[in-house]
Amino acid sequence: MKPIKKLFFAALSLSLFLGCKNENAEGTPTVVDTKTVTETSGRTGQAFIEDDGSAPSVLQIAIGSPDHTTLVAAVQAAQLENSLSNAGPLMVFAPTNEAFAALPAGTVEDLLKPENKDALANILKYHVTPGNYSKDFLKKFKKLGQANNQDVAIVVEGDDVYVGGAKIIASIPAGNGIVHVVDKVILPAN
Repeated sequence: MKPIKKLFFAALSLSLFLGCKNENAEGTPTVVDTKTVTETSGRTGQAFIEDDGSAPSVLQIAIGSPDHTTLVAAVQAAQLENSLSNAGPLMVFAPTNEAFAALPAGTVEDLLKPENKDALANILKYHVTPGNYSKDFLKKFKKLGQANNQDVAIVVEGDDVYVGGAKIIASIPAGNGIVHVVDKVILPAN
């Protein structure tokens, strides 16, 4: 190899290495102890690594919301935390606690049982779609393909947007997409 090519590749390698440093606000390197994260949570993956420096993920937004504790409990029971922490972009239609409470008595408790994990995951995945679309942009759609491989209908009535019969009542941008707060639990056909 010619000396110029060697120098170029050495400089490129060095710049890639230095560009991958993880530093905090003071400029000092930060280290995440994944062993400690695993020991304290019992689970592994990117959902369980603390990161105070970037915009919150859709999962972190739900966890921080007092109106979404039932949704968070369901996500944890279905073990979908890592899915909602990935790079995305993801649109999550997040039912409120009131939306879950409106389901027939005993439904949520039954779905949270370990033997119903697959059914719960199917319902939760029906609330997620790839993309990062505002409520206004969603008005252009008739349906969306959800993460459980089923379509959900979009209906527009005036300024209101309904996804599978659930009205979008608020929208919160996230680091890996957007959370659309909805007033009903969206139930898939299957």
